Amino acid sequence: MFETIRSWFRVRAHRRDFEDSMREELSFHVEQYTKELIRSGVSEAEAARRARVEFGSRNRIEGDCREARGLHLFSELFRQSRYALRLFRKTPGFTVTALLTLAVCLGANLTIFAVIDSILLRPLPFPKSDRLVTIFNTYPQAGVDRDGSSLTNYYERRGHIPAFASIAIYRYSTAIIGESGSTQREQITRVSPDFFTTLGLGPVVGRGFKEEETSYEADNVVVITNGFWRHSLNADPHIIGKQIRVDGNSTTVVGILPPGFRFLSSKAGLYLPLASRPEERTPLDRHSGGNVTQMIARLQPGATVALAQSQIDAQNNALERDDPQAKMIAEAGFRSPVVPLHADHVATIRPTLLLLQSGVLTLLLIGTVNLGNLLLIRAGSRAKELAVRQALGASRKHVVSEVLVETTLLTVAGGMLGLIVADAGIHLLSALGGDRLPLGSQIVFNPRLALVSLAAAIVMGLLLAIPMAWLNLRHPLGEALQSEGRSGTSARTTQSLRHGFVVSQIALATVLLAGAGLLGLSLQRAMEVSPGFRPDHILTGKITLPGKGYPDNTSRVGFTEKLIDKIGHVPGVLSAGIVTNVPFSGKTGKSSAAIQGRTPSPGESPRANYSYGVGGDYFKAMGFSLLEGRFLTSADSRGTQRVCVVDQDFARYYWPGGGALGHRLFEGIEQGKDADAFTIVGVVGSVKQAGLTEDVAQGAVYYPYAFHSDDFFVAARSSLPPELLGQTLQGVVRQIDPDLPVNDVLTMEARVTESLAERRTPALLAVLFSGIALLLTAIGSYGVLSYAVEQRRREIGVRMALGAQPAQIRNQFLLLALRLLACGVVLGGVGAWLAGRAMQTVLFHVPPFDPKILSGAAVVMGLVSIAACLVPSYRAARTSPVEALRES
Repeated sequence: MFETIRSWFRVRAHRRDFEDSMREELSFHVEQYTKELIRSGVSEAEAARRARVEFGSRNRIEGDCREARGLHLFSELFRQSRYALRLFRKTPGFTVTALLTLAVCLGANLTIFAVIDSILLRPLPFPKSDRLVTIFNTYPQAGVDRDGSSLTNYYERRGHIPAFASIAIYRYSTAIIGESGSTQREQITRVSPDFFTTLGLGPVVGRGFKEEETSYEADNVVVITNGFWRHSLNADPHIIGKQIRVDGNSTTVVGILPPGFRFLSSKAGLYLPLASRPEERTPLDRHSGGNVTQMIARLQPGATVALAQSQIDAQNNALERDDPQAKMIAEAGFRSPVVPLHADHVATIRPTLLLLQSGVLTLLLIGTVNLGNLLLIRAGSRAKELAVRQALGASRKHVVSEVLVETTLLTVAGGMLGLIVADAGIHLLSALGGDRLPLGSQIVFNPRLALVSLAAAIVMGLLLAIPMAWLNLRHPLGEALQSEGRSGTSARTTQSLRHGFVVSQIALATVLLAGAGLLGLSLQRAMEVSPGFRPDHILTGKITLPGKGYPDNTSRVGFTEKLIDKIGHVPGVLSAGIVTNVPFSGKTGKSSAAIQGRTPSPGESPRANYSYGVGGDYFKAMGFSLLEGRFLTSADSRGTQRVCVVDQDFARYYWPGGGALGHRLFEGIEQGKDADAFTIVGVVGSVKQAGLTEDVAQGAVYYPYAFHSDDFFVAARSSLPPELLGQTLQGVVRQIDPDLPVNDVLTMEARVTESLAERRTPALLAVLFSGIALLLTAIGSYGVLSYAVEQRRREIGVRMALGAQPAQIRNQFLLLALRLLACGVVLGGVGAWLAGRAMQTVLFHVPPFDPKILSGAAVVMGLVSIAACLVPSYRAARTSPVEALRES
């Protein structure tokens, strides 16, 4: 078989040589036979004649040779393609409408497929990436569905889980890079020595990290990405062994990663050792991940996720036996899930992407139905032509192949145009924030997309050709010749099929409209949620103080006080403060607090809450509401008295009847010494931290920055547009420390807006798809009604000649349109209900079936359908009886 295929391609590639050699061989055989006849005594003229008669028609012989080599198929295909192109040129309206329908529908599907392919389908760019897993801790009874692994987890599990070939941890961070006066903050990742081994992809120049480089005394080494090497170090070929400054420390470059290396969605250009001390890896720190340190592992050949999970569970059970916190941790529902790395990384966006793909597939169905309707109408107008051709000898095989070629050629051309639409769609998604999705940087237009487009176009062409060929062959020739004249009426089956297509379009469009309405209502409900503060006129920026320049609390608090004082004197600034984590920053780590003197009830697990360190007039700058007591001030960081502020959710959980003021609490899950307790001096309103759609009331505790110092955000409220403060804020920081940059500078309104991106983009795309669906449905309804009027023109003329009024004729077709609309809306309502149930995971406070949404979709669908049917209905009412009867 393979030899036959190879021979066919070889002959096809050298067809001219084949034709020439075939003619030469035929001429040679004729000449040889002629010579034999002459030698037998036959005259030259008679020999030539008898040789030609004996061999027969050369055209037939050449045709047989071509057929034996399979070339006749290509010739026939080429001939039918040219004929189809001539037909398309004769009907430019149909051709343009069909191509645009295909381009838009296929282009929209290719756009979303490019996203799904890049994020969900394509494996991670590491060898045997399906063997990579991630392990995290979860405490569901404490309200922590996901927490990072800890350093203790890593050192206890490394080498003790047989299912893992290797295990590693990493921690995202930032660092100040460059010499004094020309510094910039870069994203970095701190990793364990076996990180690159676990991924199966490490430096192509130099080396990775050694075990001894995980101590603070020897961690001044760095592995850089190829991009950082080229853009920031001018592709220095001798960079290995040289030093660059990282957070003010001289750091030696020991390796360069391969081009294109990127770990998940991180933009880190530098990888440094994750250093620690033995006292940071004790059993007491086993549950201190804080969603900061993450763990990955590579499965052994033959090992499964289930096997690794059982081994992790067994180790956790063994270690917790001697843990003094074991009972409390068990009550929190502690477990360490093992899940595939790729699936875990894209888990949050998967439902949204699948929803979008369902939407564009529905749009493609509408486009396919619309195109099928147009082809049916076109086939009806050509029925007589095809009947004549069959009567003159055209075989059924010939008719079928011609239909296949025509529809496939049309869909392939539409698919090529769809690639242009897809390219524009990918750029549109990028503008809407597609690159901020997990693995979103990989969304590109590539050859794989072109192959998918070609395959989809061919399959679509074949599917459309089947009903067209069936309709062309099912009627007897005599009936076709009589019924397809201008005076005839369309066959009942064909008419029912066209009506069914219109009903299907209306139903599918109603589903899309209802789905878009639910997504829009969900977005509106989310936007109506109060964040708990006033986000207008606030500018925020993140500052990370390097350990070398700011080694203790005193120096860090001193810097923040200078900063707040200077920002407070900037013209237009009304108030300013700092906080270790501003709302909507993307960081959602939680901790716990223990109430002094409170004994948990049996079975009660520790409760996770947000914890912040604040300074300056943070609460005033953010517009928090004070419910009881007072706010924290800068003086609380300088004083020795330990005080804190809690939010309303925290206070309501522990003191449902009120009276939180004066109570004392400890940071952590256990009660400590009285000297370590914090006294509650204020209760503020609850604030949304992770997003507006955050439903769980976790509660929050605010400590003075001196007792909870970490990287922090500056928050400044201004009477001027906050965007104007960006450069001023950087200038103020540079006045205090010339090497310290400000990152992640955004207004709070922008942060709130960005937090809704995963809801806003699907809603916008759903509206776009619905608009296209309405247009296609309008075209389909108009086409069917117009063709019905044209086919029944003689009947209309006769009825009007016998006394029928124009209003009766008009109402007849309007009633037909209303019947089709009613059937479509009813079916669409059922589909909308099912779609709403499937969308529940991405909807916010919206039921799967909303009567107002469905009624609105039905009204819009009705207006569009009736508007599309008005023109053919009025055209039918204006039909002249004399002209209609004369034309028939």
